[in-house]
Amino acid sequence: MDIGISEADRMSIAEGLKSLLADSYTLYLQTHNFHWNVTGPQFRELHLMFEEHYTELATAVDEIAERIRTLGVPAPGTYKAFAALASIEEVEGVPSAEEMVARLTAGHEQVVKTCREVLAKAQQGDDESSAALVSDRMRVHEKTAWMLRALAG
Repeated sequence: MDIGISEADRMSIAEGLKSLLADSYTLYLQTHNFHWNVTGPQFRELHLMFEEHYTELATAVDEIAERIRTLGVPAPGTYKAFAALASIEEVEGVPSAEEMVARLTAGHEQVVKTCREVLAKAQQGDDESSAALVSDRMRVHEKTAWMLRALAG
């Protein structure tokens, strides 16, 4: 494989992208769970907003996985692999709507932190394609976290 990125850099970037994929998939699953289980006075607003979020995340995980493959590395695709790689904690039971918003806010903020780590690796390896993908993801998660924080008042 000769795309102008050294093998060592490709491997390092792909490892970072695997963590981003795991965090994104975990956040996707958590958001989908909350979409199904939210209750309370903000039900309709949160139900619809969570659907928008998990739909966007579903597209994102595909793009991240495909970038990993483009770098010549197999993409993780099992719950076991994601659990080992993710930095977002799973939720037990069904939290209140307020707690759901707080958990998702923290999840999006964590994905931003993961993006920053991967972005540094991509920039170091002169991998503009991965850097652009990660930068775009970071912007989405920063905005989503801001909107979720606004709900909390």
